Amino acid sequence: MVNPHQVTRAFEAALCEYTGARYAVTTTSCTQAILMALACWRRCRAGYGVAHLPKLTYVGVPAAVRNSGFLVEFWDEDWQGEYQIEPTNIWDSARRFTNEMYRPGMMQCVSFHASKILGDTQGGAILHDEPEADTWLRRARFDGRTEGADPKTDQVQWPSWHAYMSPDVAARLLWKLSVLPKHNADLPRSDYPDLSLMECFK
Repeated sequence: MVNPHQVTRAFEAALCEYTGARYAVTTTSCTQAILMALACWRRCRAGYGVAHLPKLTYVGVPAAVRNSGFLVEFWDEDWQGEYQIEPTNIWDSARRFTNEMYRPGMMQCVSFHASKILGDTQGGAILHDEPEADTWLRRARFDGRTEGADPKTDQVQWPSWHAYMSPDVAARLLWKLSVLPKHNADLPRSDYPDLSLMECFK
């Protein structure tokens, strides 16, 4: 029987070859990728703490930060293409996608939204280089399950999400990536509102 998720693995391998990352874990969106990466980062750390973000960014990012248990503190940052969610090793790289973009030791979250450089109906990915994190993230995106294991005997992990990339999306993105230029300019930063003024984030 054909495994429909084999094309997702093929796309993830192509992402690694293109970006220079050792591992790529695809998800339903960049926002979901950020949420999962944050959960992975704090998994072995006590407490939650405060995450620092530029006040001009996509609203889903501070929402993901809050949903992962962190408090949010905004600051002024004139970023282009990507920025780091300090003090973590996680980057919001939604507006950058180019050859050899991966930063060693980091988790860079990329977007495959229709408006992005490599775009489709939806999708995101975490680019990283940690073997243990890769195992954890793959189960976290699959309801805590082990891919291919019998659900009657599999021991699921928590936290987890129903957030794996659909094989049809992976297939289209794999084809689009095969013809994507090696070097792509960052997308211009959107005209984001000042999120520090929103009541929900105060």
